[in-house]
Amino acid sequence: MWLRFLGFPLALAAGLAAAAVLVLGLVVVLAYPNLPELGALTAYQPKIPLRIYSAEGTLIGEFGEERRAVVAIADVPPQLKHAIIAAEDERFYQHPGIDYIGVLRAAYANLVAGGRRQGASTITMQVARNFFLSSEKTLTRKLYEALLAFKIEHSLNKEQILELYVNQIYLGQRAYGFGAASQTYFGKALDQLNLAEIAMLAGLPKAPSMYNPISNPQRAKQRQQYVLRRMTELGYITAAQYDDAFKAPLRARREVSEYSIHAEFAAEMVRQALAEHYPEDVYTRGFRVYTTLRKADQEVAYDAVRKGAFDYDRRQGYRGPEGFYELRPNVGEDEYDDALAEHPDSDDLLAAVVLAVDGTKQVDAALRTGEKLTLSGEGLRFAARALDPKTASQKRIRRGSIIRVQREGKIWQIGQLPEIEAVARARKTARSARWSAASISAAPSSTTSPKRGASPARRSSRSSIPPRWKRASPRPP
Repeated sequence: MWLRFLGFPLALAAGLAAAAVLVLGLVVVLAYPNLPELGALTAYQPKIPLRIYSAEGTLIGEFGEERRAVVAIADVPPQLKHAIIAAEDERFYQHPGIDYIGVLRAAYANLVAGGRRQGASTITMQVARNFFLSSEKTLTRKLYEALLAFKIEHSLNKEQILELYVNQIYLGQRAYGFGAASQTYFGKALDQLNLAEIAMLAGLPKAPSMYNPISNPQRAKQRQQYVLRRMTELGYITAAQYDDAFKAPLRARREVSEYSIHAEFAAEMVRQALAEHYPEDVYTRGFRVYTTLRKADQEVAYDAVRKGAFDYDRRQGYRGPEGFYELRPNVGEDEYDDALAEHPDSDDLLAAVVLAVDGTKQVDAALRTGEKLTLSGEGLRFAARALDPKTASQKRIRRGSIIRVQREGKIWQIGQLPEIEAVARARKTARSARWSAASISAAPSSTTSPKRGASPARRSSRSSIPPRWKRASPRPP
């Protein structure tokens, strides 16, 4: 008898399931022919910025909407591949574009948690979304994302899909792809990263702003530890490797200058000339410009001008703190970074926030890195007047003041940024001298690496060079 009561609900459920399958099948049949072509994937042409180099090939300037450094999958370290897979898609090499096990696991986790807490997007689905779809959370977008994932899996192999992901995913700080992110956050090439740094980068795709090691170091560390734990669980690293990476300090790059030499004005002159000659392509085609500027000469000129400006400004006396920040009674290291956010370091002249002042004898301060300094004696002489209690509050050094410090030998001393402008002039007196000002080449338009051993100027076809850049004569003295 009880079978009679169960039969109808079971039959109804089976009928509804069959109807749902038929409707889904009809939707797929109608939607699949409307999917975009995969030309953007098979002929991948990312927006590569304009890069300007010294005569020796040292980068002195980069201009573009997106920071990119395209890398071939063969050049991606195995540990980075493992970290990405552990963090984003552990069954990447097994599923056909959609991880059904992952979908069921995420559905169960979300049901237990009472809301959407876990996603099930695979690496292939993320590639589909990044290239063809928006980030809106709708059922239609999710359906197209799944269908595109199937189409991509049938057109490309797993290594090709992973290469697209490694180069296209956004990782914060205008960095697209892991090659650019490695340089942005650590100033290193991918093959120079250690396991701790690799795990940090692999944790960024989930939420680049939330896990940004520059703006959110604590959350970045938590995400890094999650990636390391997943790598251990999947057998990609040993327990000893996990412990070493877990304990390793996470130091993201915080320098103001992204280049090893200061040649900002020279780079800007080149940018203006290229923008005039190639207005449509200058920031996206990957032009590389090699100037005649030599690193050693530029460093000497920069140091001489900087020293002259600082010496002159120092003779005018100390003007007072750059600013003021209201510190809490029990200040933590995170607050140092907040206090100094609008005061970037200038080479060896570092911004610091004052923690305590002991009359005219001692000043305790902290750098944005969390390092604490004690200045006294000779280190306070330049700013002695600003320590006088009778000095006006806006010019007096007190708790929360933003100051500049510089290390001379073993002594930290107070300094300040000059308020003057300076320039270096150089001339060549030999009237017969001739030199080429710059050479220009376009970057390859695919992800394939240039032939090894080729000189930078020969890695791709040369573009036409404006006459004024081909040859220049020195002006008469």
